[in-house]
This record gives sequence, C-alpha cells and structure tokens, in this order.
Amino acid sequence: MNDWNLDEVSSFLKDHSSGLIYFYTPLCGTCQVASRMLQIIEKMVDVEIGKINLNYNSELAIKFEIESVPCLIFIKNGEIVDTIYAFQSVPFLYERLKHHFN
Repeated sequence: MNDWNLDEVSSFLKDHSSGLIYFYTPLCGTCQVASRMLQIIEKMVDVEIGKINLNYNSELAIKFEIESVPCLIFIKNGEIVDTIYAFQSVPFLYERLKHHFN
C-alpha cells in the first residue's frame, strides 16, 4: 500500500483502473486500526491499494466528497462503486472486495 498524490490518483482514474483508495490522517486512531486491517487484506487479494494522507492532499477530500476518515473508496474501471467509512472487520472488508472484484 503506497502513498499516492493527486497526479497518481488522476492517472489511476484516467487509466480506468480498478482498486481501492484509502483516505486517512496519521493522528487518527481509527485510521491506524483501519491501516492495519488493510495491510492484512492486501496480503489476501490481488487488488491495487493506494493511500492518501488528507493532511497533504485536502483537495482530494473535496474532489471525492470525503465526509470523514478513515474512508475507503472502491474503484472499478475508473468509477467509484462503493465507499466505506466503518471498517468493521477484516472479514467484512474481504467480503466487500469479493463482491466488487470477484
């Protein structure tokens, strides 16, 4: 899971790619738990995951209408197909991934 900037996100969407974009802030305790969950998920599936620190990329919060962090956006063929704010559990995230990227 690599940190992405505005250019990398734009390129990902322009190429009609599929994957996840994870929005966080470093001091958010819930984000730290969500990050650990995504590190586990990343080992289980072959889906590209980019992460964005909103402290340095606040314009992306406006562009994607992010209401709070942590936030996980599911992108399929360059389009948003789902957004999650409540990272309930690793199995929950895995099932959502299977639903969208099976």
